[in-house]
Amino acid sequence: MRNKWRSLTAEKIFHEVNGHQVRSAGTEQNARIKVSSGHIGWADLIFVMEKKHIRRLREKFGPMINGSKKVICLDIPDEYTFMDEELIEILRSRVSNYIEIP
Repeated sequence: MRNKWRSLTAEKIFHEVNGHQVRSAGTEQNARIKVSSGHIGWADLIFVMEKKHIRRLREKFGPMINGSKKVICLDIPDEYTFMDEELIEILRSRVSNYIEIP
């Protein structure tokens, strides 16, 4: 939501893995980096941490997302800190269902 812990951890651990470019952004007004139409347009695949993030993206960027972008919910609750080992394990496990992770 605020781009401080979960998504920032994901950005750090997946950046440049198998040539993937990764950016993170939050859905809240007070996010460190707020998701923008530029982020949506740039992304081939969008991962969110919770279902409410999908709702927020559809509300704000509906025409850009509906039907043309794959949005995947990882179902990771907001209970981890930046680079938490358990969070990293969960991220690797869940993201590997969609992209190859070494």
